[in-house]
Amino acid sequence: MPSAPRPPARPTEITRHGHTRVDPYFWLRERDNPEVLEHLAAENGYLEEALAPLNPLTETLFNEMKARIEETDTSVPVRRGQWWYFERTREGLSYPLSCRVRALGDDWTPPVIHPEESLEGEVVLLDENLEAEGHDFLSVGVFAVSPNDEMLAVGVDFDGNERHRVDFRSLIGTDSPREVLDDVYYGVAWANDSRHVFYTRVDDAMRPYQVWRHEIGTAPEADVLVFEESDAQFTVSIGRSRDDEVLVIAVGSSTTSEYWWLDANRPLVDWAVVEPRREGVEYSLEHTRDRNGLAWWLMVTNDDATDFRLRVSPRDTLEWRDIISHRPGVRLEAVDAFSRTWAVSERRDGSAAVRLIPIRDVDLLHDDLTDSGTLVGSDSGPTTVVLGGNATFDTPMIRVVTTSLRQPRRVLDVDIETGATHLRKEQRVLGGYNAEDYVTGRVWVTASDGVRIPVSVLARRGVLVLGDHGELVAPAPAPTLLYGYGAYEISIDPAFSSLRLSLVDRGVIFAIAHVRGGGEMGRSWYEMGRLAQKPTTFSDFVRVAEHLVESGWTTTGQLAARGGSAGGLLMGAVMNLAPELFRAVVAEVPFVDVVTTMLDSSLPLTVGEWEEWGNPDADPLAYRTMVSYSPYDNLRPQSDSVPRYPRLFATGGLNDSRVGFWEPTKWVAKLRDVQPSVEAFLKMEMGAGHGGASGRYDAWRDEAQVLAFILDSLNVKR
Repeated sequence: MPSAPRPPARPTEITRHGHTRVDPYFWLRERDNPEVLEHLAAENGYLEEALAPLNPLTETLFNEMKARIEETDTSVPVRRGQWWYFERTREGLSYPLSCRVRALGDDWTPPVIHPEESLEGEVVLLDENLEAEGHDFLSVGVFAVSPNDEMLAVGVDFDGNERHRVDFRSLIGTDSPREVLDDVYYGVAWANDSRHVFYTRVDDAMRPYQVWRHEIGTAPEADVLVFEESDAQFTVSIGRSRDDEVLVIAVGSSTTSEYWWLDANRPLVDWAVVEPRREGVEYSLEHTRDRNGLAWWLMVTNDDATDFRLRVSPRDTLEWRDIISHRPGVRLEAVDAFSRTWAVSERRDGSAAVRLIPIRDVDLLHDDLTDSGTLVGSDSGPTTVVLGGNATFDTPMIRVVTTSLRQPRRVLDVDIETGATHLRKEQRVLGGYNAEDYVTGRVWVTASDGVRIPVSVLARRGVLVLGDHGELVAPAPAPTLLYGYGAYEISIDPAFSSLRLSLVDRGVIFAIAHVRGGGEMGRSWYEMGRLAQKPTTFSDFVRVAEHLVESGWTTTGQLAARGGSAGGLLMGAVMNLAPELFRAVVAEVPFVDVVTTMLDSSLPLTVGEWEEWGNPDADPLAYRTMVSYSPYDNLRPQSDSVPRYPRLFATGGLNDSRVGFWEPTKWVAKLRDVQPSVEAFLKMEMGAGHGGASGRYDAWRDEAQVLAFILDSLNVKR
């Protein structure tokens, strides 16, 4: 094993609330310091040299992954107006091609596309491979066709810093406008005149806080600022309703919402607020018209409703009434309005579901739809059912997507009138994949406070079997990878991944611990894992790991853990809480220097994150809570009472605007200080951001390296 890089310690004292912390590696955040860049290069060199014996396995895994994927493929077309939009991928190309073909009248059956052949009249709107030429990274964050179908707004990011360069491209053969908009955040919204477009910009802390209006054909210097949010805890985004009637500005913090709207036919008038913000009240909006042509708002809100309710109001009078009441235990997540039905996205028993409610004969002034509608089903539980691409308001079909850990992704169209379901496509897994060779299910683990934690699992049949009562049983301990996240009310729903088969086919059990702090079990599940209760997230994960060992599914020498971003914080925390439980840990872009980051309001996202984690500068309790679990601050030397830390594979991105590159860098350096014998590796992407490599082949190769590390750590046969 080569020697690991050891940057010099330059202690910096940080004092708050009478408590002083000494940070030996504070200086590693100096992005332009040649010493820092040299250290990052040394870390990458060390990783490459130390893990070189795994290169043959990495190559084998990469080839396996690639061999399962239809590299030349197409998505199912989505209809918008008189066009079908879809994507193509081609073998050997890293990025997709965005295409469209004209629709034939009122036929809503998507055209059947041959992966190798173009349709008559097919047009390539954007070839991302051409955009990426000469660049190591590409992300397309803006892709919006004008309402008249004649112009395309494209925004590209070549650094991974989430700042996009937007230009406008003619789709009808005329000269394209010459102007370019710089430093644009995600998404734009066109007005109905196809001349005016609205976009957002970020401040120095990467907070989207302004909305600007641009007129096609004019200089960007003439653009008009139409909205600015001064409160640093709030961000803004811009959108357009599916019925093409209004534009909306969504203003929100972690706990509070506000919406402003504008008639899409009158882009030069002032914006109007729908419901002014009230602290702690969240809401989202849909715009629709009833059978009589009256305009309505639909509002999903937590106002006096922990798991949210749906309220409706005529747009012009704002007289709200419940139309779907609060149902404790059934989390109402969103409502998508169409001319003939509403698609209600909700969570039931920890699973994502879609309920379709016909509304052609509904009286919005009086009817109650709480118990109405039909759930779209799936037969391979635990399942995930979500709304698919639905771009048109007046549609006879609603598209949904279903999947599970063993069921490849299925794209379905549901006929609104008949309820008939049409399978448009099932993800094809090459190499003879058979779902019946695998078992999936849900295990419930009791936490120390009596709360039952759901765990979704996948394994080869035989590694896990069904017991006498239908429960999953492990005939013998098996190598296991336990994944977790647990923050922001984000749900890690069970979904199929062909890449994961390279683990499972080697006898590894894959499990997702749906710990508190996520949203799998509703709003209260989130509340029990944030702010002062954040440590519950970590203890939940440890308890699940203990259960897997106690129940004979695995052993501590056969158990690995993985998580990224806020899930990387989870990884760092459980390494400190129970290092003896895990043989290896993968922490991708991990948020591990919690206290120092949350004390620095100049950093991207910090102020807006105070509602999630607390404000340690102003609140002594928040400070003490963070100090108690911050992975960087709680690293401990090995001793009789502190076992050796597991093997670690950490990643970062030099251009990451969400988790600073220095967080995993400092963490790995300090970990080696406290336990010099630990095997800790850092992979730093020098030209990418939070999401890692952008091209699909680079992403697959990165995944192959991570899986090789896991398999090697768990002593799984090649």
